[in-house]
Amino acid sequence: MIKHGGSKGYHGLLDIEKELDMEVYFKEGVQTQPQVNRAIEEFANQGVQLIIGHSSTYGQFFHTIASSYPDIQFVYVNGAYSDDNLISLNFNSMSMGFFAGMVAGKMTESDHVGIIAAYEWQPEVEGFYEGVAYQNPDANINIQYVYSWDESEIAMDHYRNMVDNGGVDVIYPTGDAYSMKVVEEAQNDQIYSIGYVNDQQSIGGQSVLTSTIQHVDKLYLYAVEQIEKGELEGGIYNYGFTEEVISMGPYSDEIPEDFQDHLDEQLNEYIETGLLPDHE
Repeated sequence: MIKHGGSKGYHGLLDIEKELDMEVYFKEGVQTQPQVNRAIEEFANQGVQLIIGHSSTYGQFFHTIASSYPDIQFVYVNGAYSDDNLISLNFNSMSMGFFAGMVAGKMTESDHVGIIAAYEWQPEVEGFYEGVAYQNPDANINIQYVYSWDESEIAMDHYRNMVDNGGVDVIYPTGDAYSMKVVEEAQNDQIYSIGYVNDQQSIGGQSVLTSTIQHVDKLYLYAVEQIEKGELEGGIYNYGFTEEVISMGPYSDEIPEDFQDHLDEQLNEYIETGLLPDHE
């Protein structure tokens, strides 16, 4: 594995080593094409047959060099590059956003909810919009974009404007780098939030209605198991609730129990059918 940042990917590597009895190697701080090239050459000399890049940025890096190493299988997350020996693993974020939207639509008192997304192409955005509309057709949905994964200051400016001028009382920040700050500020302002990527109730307490959790460690383990079985070849793949690589975090006590049960029923039906509510 090569990575820069994040701990879940490393835990996934340990799971692969333990559960699949594989010898694994780890290298971090690899952030440029020349660094990637050197790391791949080192791994190839060690007889490595599978390389995981723990970031979407590795998609382009791997795409550039994968054909030079036809005997190595390259894997990375959340991207559009693929080849005969290049696999892109993507989270089914549309469904994740949908169920977050249902929660927001249910719990808003002002009928104004907001999502602060990093980019327009994130499937969470459409999912959230449709989930809110499904649960609460009267709700107004404020959508703002940071156009970066890391610009926390811009995200907080959007947040402040949404709350102070837009009347938003439920917020869903879909950028890992700034979600914690938004969740903390929402708690201070006594409004609701929905956590992103990790369970964020430890940060925002019961003001965090739930969290949409991505288990990248489980994603890597699942993918490597499929590769070992010969059931996963080069291409782009989407995984989510069905494969248990996405889950909803604990529900806040603020959410009525009957709605918690309803949400679980809808989620289980989605897992069984692959169809979101009202998408039949």
